[in-house]
Amino acid sequence: MADVEDFPPLYYKIIRGIDTFTEWTGKAVAWLCVPLAIVVFWEVVARYFFGKPTIWAYDMSYMLYAALFMLGAHYALLRGAHIRTDMLWEKFSDRTKGKIDFYAFILFFFPGMILLLGSSWDDAWQAFTLGERGEQTAWRPLLWPLKSLVPVTAVLLMIQGTSEIMKSWFAMRTGRAFE
Repeated sequence: MADVEDFPPLYYKIIRGIDTFTEWTGKAVAWLCVPLAIVVFWEVVARYFFGKPTIWAYDMSYMLYAALFMLGAHYALLRGAHIRTDMLWEKFSDRTKGKIDFYAFILFFFPGMILLLGSSWDDAWQAFTLGERGEQTAWRPLLWPLKSLVPVTAVLLMIQGTSEIMKSWFAMRTGRAFE
């Protein structure tokens, strides 16, 4: 059984550094709620009070919501907000939770994120090089910023996933949850 002294100070520093980065970027991403609310409010006012809907608000609102949702995923991982079967999970010891998480990250999470990054990078790059535009509205916005959210999200998730797997290793070795 490992003791806390078995873990070098750098181990803790890496985890805390990643978690601080995720905390900061997650809170920064949350500010996307402000322009999203403004865009939706403006569209409602323009459409229902002035009878002049915009050609850009629909595209802008779904792009802002996508950015908020995708770029907030790493913060949700830090906070443990992703789906888990809590009624079973709470019955497990910290050591068992550590083992489950550790192997789930190795077998499913990281391979999935690597596949997501590889496939989405190609789509984003192609949209950028071709100047791909949306076809849903007359505004026809460029799509590369939207498509770039996916590889950026995969990278952010892998960064936070590194912290989570290190915390899982700690729990697996010590029988205690990390802090």
